Amino acid sequence: MSYSRQATLSCDNNSDASCSVEAALSIISGKWKLKIYKILQQGTPVRFSMIAKGLGDVSEKSLSFQLREMENDGLIARTVYPEVPPRVEYSLTDLGKSLQIVFESLDVWGKAYIKANKLGV
Repeated sequence: MSYSRQATLSCDNNSDASCSVEAALSIISGKWKLKIYKILQQGTPVRFSMIAKGLGDVSEKSLSFQLREMENDGLIARTVYPEVPPRVEYSLTDLGKSLQIVFESLDVWGKAYIKANKLGV
């Protein structure tokens, strides 16, 4: 059976108690999503080119896909200005901002894991 992100986000076919955790991990997983989140959490809207510059080695296709997925999930807002050339800015939604506590908890856990396993030495 192949992986279906939509099926992961819906607990209709998965009554397992961990379904909501799987859905949350599906929303935030992706090679660039955490790094995109960090760039956008500064608070001011950011243009595509600045996100790409902040990420470094990312293709436009990959970045566009990740941004589109985050927008569809309600984590970011995309604002298009009717200008020539077009200007597009991205910012976190309230739902996206609410992830901050999740990432802070993961940061604390990650540091404890590294310390316990002496991975930072």
